[in-house]
Amino acid sequence: MSEKTGKTRERNKEKSKEEILKAVGTILKEKGYVGLKVNDIAATAGLDKKLIYNYFGGVDQLLDEYINSQYFWNNVDPENLLSEATKDGGKEIGKALLAEQFDFVQQNKEFQKLLIWQLSEERDSLKNIVNKQEEVGELLFQNVSDKFFGDKATDYRALMAILVSGAYYLNLYTEHNGRYFCGIDLKSEQGRQQIKDAMNMMVDKMYEGL
Repeated sequence: MSEKTGKTRERNKEKSKEEILKAVGTILKEKGYVGLKVNDIAATAGLDKKLIYNYFGGVDQLLDEYINSQYFWNNVDPENLLSEATKDGGKEIGKALLAEQFDFVQQNKEFQKLLIWQLSEERDSLKNIVNKQEEVGELLFQNVSDKFFGDKATDYRALMAILVSGAYYLNLYTEHNGRYFCGIDLKSEQGRQQIKDAMNMMVDKMYEGL
């Protein structure tokens, strides 16, 4: 086999893998995780289902690879984050991360389905998403906020847990049940900015009050 032929096959393989992973996302958005069957994935991708086994080893391995690719923290450099956070005890980075996660969940319909899947089924790759989030969070907590807040550090962690989970829930609620929450239109730019402003205000209050 020539080098050119080998490169062509490799490109075709990567393109097919990309189509299969894309098909998983399409089904997840349209039918939820219960629709992720090998025949449906192959049909959506327009490829032979044998390729799922050839390229990924099976449906479970394919789903694990897809899950690991759809994650907010994959695009975050923890070391750079840590360097920025030390400047003010993590206040501005905390605000930025809350706003970014709030927008990320709203914009990424596939990740919304992953969050629901996470609450509905035990799966190692789904747990790994939580574990990675905890690892990055712990890096910031131990090296920045714990030192800044001292004996009030646990209170800060608890308040941040409420803010992060609230940001996730509001997006899921808005997507699946309605646009208004406490009278705020969460499908409007104005309403979403009100939520971000409120999160910023709460972070400011933490740094003032704790």
